[in-house]
Amino acid sequence: MNEKTASITQKAVALKGDGERTDVPRITAIGTGKNAEEILKIAFESDVKVRTDEELVEILSTFDVDSHIPLKALQPVSEILSYLYNENIRLKENQDISNDAPKEDKI
Repeated sequence: MNEKTASITQKAVALKGDGERTDVPRITAIGTGKNAEEILKIAFESDVKVRTDEELVEILSTFDVDSHIPLKALQPVSEILSYLYNENIRLKENQDISNDAPKEDKI
């Protein structure tokens, strides 16, 4: 593998929280190449939001699966989780609004 090929190898890290906003998420999967592609495939098929952040993936991929997010990565992960939390609220509000809207009769 040459240097150019090595620099474009796909990497992915999957995180999972226990649903409580105060819990620190755990690393549930780490992969490169085909394994990273599989992690992303599962995420997309499960409607899990995916974010591209090469620096964060580099930090997180140095830790073991099933470990909690390390302190040095907690700030960027917190920003991602905050975004996802707010996005879920926005989507739920939009869904509630569309469910409450009167249905139009089609002619």
